[in-house]
Amino acid sequence: MVIGTATTQSEVEKINKFLKNHGIGTILNFENSLSIDNTINMIYKNFGSIDILINNAGINYDKLLMNINLFEWNKIIKINLTSVFHISKNVIKNMIRKKQGRIITIGSIIGQIGNIGQTSYAATKSGIIGFHKSLALEVARYGITVNIIAPGFIKTNMTNNLNNIQKKKYLSKIPMNRFGHANDIANAVIFLASNKSAYITGHILHVNGGMYMN
Repeated sequence: MVIGTATTQSEVEKINKFLKNHGIGTILNFENSLSIDNTINMIYKNFGSIDILINNAGINYDKLLMNINLFEWNKIIKINLTSVFHISKNVIKNMIRKKQGRIITIGSIIGQIGNIGQTSYAATKSGIIGFHKSLALEVARYGITVNIIAPGFIKTNMTNNLNNIQKKKYLSKIPMNRFGHANDIANAVIFLASNKSAYITGHILHVNGGMYMN
């Protein structure tokens, strides 16, 4: 059973339509720890356990540091980083009890290379790296893996809104000379969630067409 979360009812309905009889969607406020607690408790009550956790919530403010205000800084930290702490903390005890589990978080290439106008966003994505590497060490002996997928430029509404000059600028930095697709990220998630990745933990899987290698 797959449980998908969204911040609006219209998005929940899209999840339900996509999953059909294979899962459900539910509202989750990533800024509210009580909402996170209640949602996870509901899942445990109705479905028994959470065996695979995929953290994929995130927002961004494209602003230079001199222009971003404290409210915006706190909001992006709360949604991109603190929510990962709350959700992971809520599921980890059950995974330890079962001696199995997968935690997969969608990070970003920006967490390692930075980007002009994204100091707050980069801070959260860099913070996720340290969090996951440490958590991976804490739970490895229980058969739980903790990994990050770091996308590069993926074809979304954001890249569709780029003008030709901007597209050429970004494509010039990608050796494969194309933007990635959502399926490229989904396939990476499927791999890290499967038994084929059972001996991989604390890893950052870069999906960026060669734009960044480490």
